Amino acid sequence: MVKILQDRIALVTGGAQGLGAAICGRLADEGCHVVVADLNEAKAIETARDIAAATSRRLLAVKADVTDEAQVEALVKRALQEFGRLDILVSNAGILIAEEVTEFPAEKWRAVIDVNLFGYFLCAKHAARVMKAQKSGVILEINSKSGKKGSFKNSAYAASKFGGIGLTQSIALELAEFGVRVNAICPGNLLDSPLWTEGPNSLFKQYARNRGVSEEEIRKMYVDQVPMKRGCTYEDVCNVVVFLASDQSSYMTGQAINVTGGQEMH
Repeated sequence: MVKILQDRIALVTGGAQGLGAAICGRLADEGCHVVVADLNEAKAIETARDIAAATSRRLLAVKADVTDEAQVEALVKRALQEFGRLDILVSNAGILIAEEVTEFPAEKWRAVIDVNLFGYFLCAKHAARVMKAQKSGVILEINSKSGKKGSFKNSAYAASKFGGIGLTQSIALELAEFGVRVNAICPGNLLDSPLWTEGPNSLFKQYARNRGVSEEEIRKMYVDQVPMKRGCTYEDVCNVVVFLASDQSSYMTGQAINVTGGQEMH
């Protein structure tokens, strides 16, 4: 049976673990050959190997820093050398540092913008060069509900995500005539993901510290804010990634699609 993304070539940044790894796996399940790009080369190699074994798709692991244009350009060239074309870019690499605005170290604020917004720009720039020549392609940004509404003591992340939607809309206008579609996906809170739960700087720990409450109280607060009363899952996001990457969304560009259980509706 031919799959919805049969033999398309996808590049996923931040693809070694967490949501990025889930996206790589789902794209491979749907028929893609996938470039797993990440700063963590060892983990990218492991993820690529595991997905290739499970899906019989071709996967390539590449170490890349999305804030370094030379590395991004080399990443796209490596994908072309291996596969001959590039059909899908998923700009997923991102970081989150949450601080009160009066105490936010400037270098940390800038680091969030560099990865989440400047990195997206660089990846889109070099992918678009390939896709324009092909007269086809899809660029997707993994954004956030924080790209639609300000986030408490989280100004750098929200600023980067608001900027990402503006960048998505602007690039979509430029590339439409070349058959290249550009959309963003705005997930709700992935409350069971490593970003929220693992390590000394997990989001539960950061937000509990910023608000002076327990991690359990933070979880309850975030679940209670969702009309559907649960956190977002990797599957929720991957379902929309596949739809927007496929021809089923061929008349959609410049959109920022909420996947928030009703928490965000504009």
